[in-house]
Amino acid sequence: RSDIWALGCVLYEMFTGRRAFEGRSQASLIAAILEREPPPVAERPSDVGSASRASGPASTPPHGIERLIRNCLAKDPDERIQTAHDVKLQLLGIAEGAGLALGSSVSSASEIGAAAVAGSAAAARSARLAWALAAFGLLAAAGIFAWLYPRTQTALPEFRFRVGGIPGAIRTEWPRISPDGRYLLLQATDSLGVARAYTRRIDEIDAHPVPGTEALARAYWSPDGKEIGFVAGDKLQRVPIGGGSPTVICAASGGYDLSWGSKGLILVDKSDTDSLRVVPAGGGELRPASRIDRASGEIGSAWPHFLPDGEHFLFIGTLSGGTAGDIRLGKIGSLDSKLLGRSDGRVEYAPGGWVLFLRGLTLLAQKLDLGAGKLTGQPITIADNVRVGGSSGHFSVSRNGILAYGIDDGAGALTLQVADRTGVLGSKVLAGGNLGGPELSPDGHRLLYVRAGSINSETGEVYVLDLDRATDTRLTFSGGRAYTPHWSADGRRFACVTKAPGGVDHIQIGSSDGLGAQDSIAIPAGRSILLWQWSEPGSRLVYHTIGTNLSYVVNAEGPDRSSRALLDSTISFWHLAISPDGRFVAGTAGIIPGTQVFVQSLVGPPGRWQISSAPASRPRWVKGGKELIFESRDNRLLAVDIDTSDGFRVGTPHVLFPLPIADITASGRSWTCDPNGERFFLLVPTKSQSTGNIEVASGFHSLVSRK
Repeated sequence: RSDIWALGCVLYEMFTGRRAFEGRSQASLIAAILEREPPPVAERPSDVGSASRASGPASTPPHGIERLIRNCLAKDPDERIQTAHDVKLQLLGIAEGAGLALGSSVSSASEIGAAAVAGSAAAARSARLAWALAAFGLLAAAGIFAWLYPRTQTALPEFRFRVGGIPGAIRTEWPRISPDGRYLLLQATDSLGVARAYTRRIDEIDAHPVPGTEALARAYWSPDGKEIGFVAGDKLQRVPIGGGSPTVICAASGGYDLSWGSKGLILVDKSDTDSLRVVPAGGGELRPASRIDRASGEIGSAWPHFLPDGEHFLFIGTLSGGTAGDIRLGKIGSLDSKLLGRSDGRVEYAPGGWVLFLRGLTLLAQKLDLGAGKLTGQPITIADNVRVGGSSGHFSVSRNGILAYGIDDGAGALTLQVADRTGVLGSKVLAGGNLGGPELSPDGHRLLYVRAGSINSETGEVYVLDLDRATDTRLTFSGGRAYTPHWSADGRRFACVTKAPGGVDHIQIGSSDGLGAQDSIAIPAGRSILLWQWSEPGSRLVYHTIGTNLSYVVNAEGPDRSSRALLDSTISFWHLAISPDGRFVAGTAGIIPGTQVFVQSLVGPPGRWQISSAPASRPRWVKGGKELIFESRDNRLLAVDIDTSDGFRVGTPHVLFPLPIADITASGRSWTCDPNGERFFLLVPTKSQSTGNIEVASGFHSLVSRK
């Protein structure tokens, strides 16, 4: 089909003297090919002079040639003329319609051309003959093309470029190429941890937010590329890419990932410990679409992906212990599925009958025999160092073979260093690598932090660093699923969030020396959470449910482990920190980008006070509650005096020092400090961040065919 399209380009240029598609750059040329139609054959370009107009062919092309070229250049391969032989036959008809007889053999074209040239003096005055001569030349070219086809294949232009982050976002991820390859769908998370969907045309630099997608989990394209589907607020929703009021399809508590099929059905993975569900895109009730194969050790189903027929689909059968998952092939109408193989992440179908999956950080492709229900041949390496992270693989491919994937290139590795109150760093490096979430112990002698498998990962394992002995100890063994560690008030224990097998969040409590059994607190409805603080008095754990405005407290000790709301659910309050005396809570509130730090009373007379005078976030109490330290929007640390001896009085914020880096995750900080606010522990970059962390490349077909 690509050869037929290329022939259409040649026919157009031979008739008009200009190319069918133009662009000042490779990207703009690709955009023209993907979304625009060439001007009509009879249309003359504006820069053609009067002499050329007088001597050129007549403005009216021979009957049928316009339609023939359009049918060769159809965007949809199935709508194009199917063979070069058909093109030849149509050119024969066009030539005869122009008034010149032609035999059935294409080899006679040269003789006819010679005869026509012999009579060129008379033909020059005949526009009809000029068109006929063009048709004969094209007929000869089509005959040669049909004779060679398919001996040679015309390779379409290939391109490759990198996409950087969304300005103002702390993380840009989850690249999704639209089905027609015209747009790139991205997800960007701001400093408050709120994610939004963005779209960017392939031939443009700027990305634009999609209104109505605030606090979404992950976004997916509709089959026609005009809408996106996503889960937010425990509801499956759809919205046009231009924005607008989202339409709720159904309730989808616990669900994040989906696939929108060509027959108007949407698969939802519910949770990793449940089977897949399916619902009409127009709305309805979720109904089962898969069955968990518990005999094979599977505990759930995840990462659905429809095949082009809208009936078959791929998905992952999740396994216990956070190990690799089973690649499975299912079909709408049957709960049974076929085992295809194993993947270390999610799975996706690629054009030409390929299945994309992961081995570590390597993206592989293997041929799918749909009829037999099995993978055939050997896996082919498509890309290395693919970002995995909490999404189990950041990659996608369009119907026309444009691939996009996140890069885990190791850029941005960090060191942990100590600084004074003015920001002057000491010479000693305490730790290095893919670090996050430092938290200093109450006595100032130990440091909790998260060590991830890659700089792009949001989770990892919790370690404790003994600052006096310069030794660290691993505290969690979660398969790389732990994050947001915090100390108990006495420093004997720690708490963090981990994703248990199947992806369900829970709060894990353990001893800070790594000894003894660990405790676990289940989270209602299996929601994803962020742990803000282990607060005293009362030994309460403060956490926030992602995708809602709700923050909760739960007892860290005793038989009652029920969660209860901390604040009014109508107020979005992030980065919560309860004061040492338990009377106030500080946090971040407001509308992005103008978020501010506030303090609200928890006991006694109600009250709410704005602390910051410019956009800010992430407050921390120090000096026994007499000072708040927080971050400004431009990555500076500020401090402000607080007086609660008689009411609540706030001083004037003043700058301490600039931070070496912005916060790398929504849940943690890039800094911590001692209880007196005098000694700071900072994450410092060891080398410059990568300018582009998402790769976009055409030519998936040629990539697999060269292997």
